[in-house]
Amino acid sequence: MNADHQTLALVLFSVFIAVTLGITTWVSRNRRGSAEEFYAGGRLFSPLENGFAIAGDYMSAASFLGISGLIALYGYDGMLYSVGFLVAWLVVLLLVAELVRNCGRFTLADVVAARMAERPVRIAAGTSSVAVSVLYLVAQMVGAGSLVALLLGGSSEAARSWTVIGVGALMVIYVSLGGMRATTWIQIVKAVLLMAGTITLTVLVLLRFHGDVNSLLSTAAERSGHGLDFLAPGLRYGGDWTARLDFISLGLALVLGTAGLPHILSRFYTVPTARAARRSVVWSIGLIGSFYLMTIVLGFGAAALIGPDEVRASNASGNTAVPLLALDLGGGAGSTGGTVLFAVVAAVAFATILAVVAGITLASSASVAHDLYASLRRRHAKQYSEVTVARVAAAVIGAAAIGLGLLARDLNVAFLVGLAFAVAASANLPVLLYSLFWRRFTTRGAVWSVYGGLVPAVLLVLVSPVVSGSPESLFPGVDFQLFPLQNPGVVSIPLGFLAGWLGTVTSPEPSDEARHAETEVRSLTGAGAA
Repeated sequence: MNADHQTLALVLFSVFIAVTLGITTWVSRNRRGSAEEFYAGGRLFSPLENGFAIAGDYMSAASFLGISGLIALYGYDGMLYSVGFLVAWLVVLLLVAELVRNCGRFTLADVVAARMAERPVRIAAGTSSVAVSVLYLVAQMVGAGSLVALLLGGSSEAARSWTVIGVGALMVIYVSLGGMRATTWIQIVKAVLLMAGTITLTVLVLLRFHGDVNSLLSTAAERSGHGLDFLAPGLRYGGDWTARLDFISLGLALVLGTAGLPHILSRFYTVPTARAARRSVVWSIGLIGSFYLMTIVLGFGAAALIGPDEVRASNASGNTAVPLLALDLGGGAGSTGGTVLFAVVAAVAFATILAVVAGITLASSASVAHDLYASLRRRHAKQYSEVTVARVAAAVIGAAAIGLGLLARDLNVAFLVGLAFAVAASANLPVLLYSLFWRRFTTRGAVWSVYGGLVPAVLLVLVSPVVSGSPESLFPGVDFQLFPLQNPGVVSIPLGFLAGWLGTVTSPEPSDEARHAETEVRSLTGAGAA
């Protein structure tokens, strides 16, 4: 990549970082220092603001870089991610948003602990929330590394590594100084930038083909080397039963996982009422739906104009398809338009990564402080000490994400997020739904449900082709693969529900009917909600 691309993109990176750090500094001077301020921004955001922030939190590097790359490489099969990520919001809107806002204060564990023995439930839910968050963070780190590697010519491993470290350091600063209020405004700014950039690229792709979508698809199929098979199911997930089962497993994880993501659930606590939470989700669905429809155009546009071979040559997993497409749409390498458009898209992608990692880090540090730490020292800990622990936890989680991001730098970011969704759907969703809707659910059922989904999901990933046994694995030189599927959802999600049921029916103590009735009234009416 020439010096003009590098210079302009780095200038835009620096501008966004300066603006977001300015927001963080301003917010840190105007905060009250309470847990409610740090975790939920004082619950002062409007549905429109929160809807943009939810969209900014959800439309990650996996969406902008990873999904478009998978569509460019695999055509129809890559679209599964776009469809799955969008359909998942129906589950959130219909089953989760209002009830979670009414039942909890800051975290997922608040909802479950409302009718259970607090300590074991908080430890279990806090552990699973941190596990999901770290997996999600790794995907964002990999996206940042891929982006800067492309910017600097694709061969600078040192630059990629330092980028991962720099993103980790920035996210710790955002969370530690600004809390939820700064994180929310960073996400709103990022959502506006991302939508503007995506709309611009989509319009340019359609103009290149004179608005003829059929011409776009046929050119993509022809350029792909696979002909019409590129537009039909099966290029990535076709063939034997293993690949088809992997397809089903991934779809389950994407559709069910969103409702269990800690950083999404925590956004419902930033608005004053349950009605505002529902309206926030409606706003976010409109933004997210538009965005994912456009990623389909960008993916096929990259296949048609760049070609899968060139995309793969730049990055084996396709993470750089959109920046390469922007370069071509602007007039090609060396042109002023290409330089400007490439730099803008690279800066928007970088902004996307920074905003998402801030939200995830805040949610995971809240789980550590509000659930794990507070459950052990609830009688002695004061409110400010819990916030202090959250800031320390942000630094520790950032360090863990940096290390894993360096290890997984060659994997597709959308694929990595699919794993995070599988763990969320296996460990968090069963206990959340059981707590909200099953009268007989007990403390043992809650703990078993979390660990019964979390442990199998993590173990199955460790013994899957993701980690060993193939050239694309994290450790291609060794082979301890025992589980044939890349995504564990089809096995681990039912196990989470089964473990919750089994723990409840074998529980020596019955569920607390009075606490369940109180929780049910509060979840449906908002009476007594924080």
